[in-house]
Amino acid sequence: MRKLIGWNLMSLDGFFEGETPWDLSFHHTVWGEDLRRYAVSLGEETDFIVFGRKTYEGMAAHWQETTEEPEIKAYMNAKAKGVASRSLTEAQWNNTRVLSDAVSDLQAMKLLPGETIFVFGSAELQHTLLEAGLMDEIRICLAPVLLGKGNPLFKPGFEKKLALLEARPVDTGAVILRYAVKSN
Repeated sequence: MRKLIGWNLMSLDGFFEGETPWDLSFHHTVWGEDLRRYAVSLGEETDFIVFGRKTYEGMAAHWQETTEEPEIKAYMNAKAKGVASRSLTEAQWNNTRVLSDAVSDLQAMKLLPGETIFVFGSAELQHTLLEAGLMDEIRICLAPVLLGKGNPLFKPGFEKKLALLEARPVDTGAVILRYAVKSN
């Protein structure tokens, strides 16, 4: 069975973005050679990347146009992708299909042969998939910064047991954390 893994960056006080949507300025504090190499390795580990609609729109705009990070750009544009959305009927970014029922669609995909399925960013989608019991692992790059306010990665009132698989410091002072999601 394929694994479904969530990947995100988070401030030390638990926020994946600042007060306004797409305020990801703290990401620049952790970007360096170690995290770049790790991001490239994620592309080697997957054959399908999933985004929530908001993340999809931002990622599509960025990765189709950027001249930075050519290795990451290449796989972000080439890999098969899904956008979880009940409002979109078609996806414009190449190799992307709309998942109108992400829980059912990803549950079925996990049973098919293939590599790891990653959910990049997309905190709302990750929360939905955690609630549905579909997430196998959570990977977080923990940034050594306190934002004080913003959008939390994990929603209040939700409880899930995790088991630490790895804690790896990177050259910018961040830590990549890997957790297996336990069944309650």
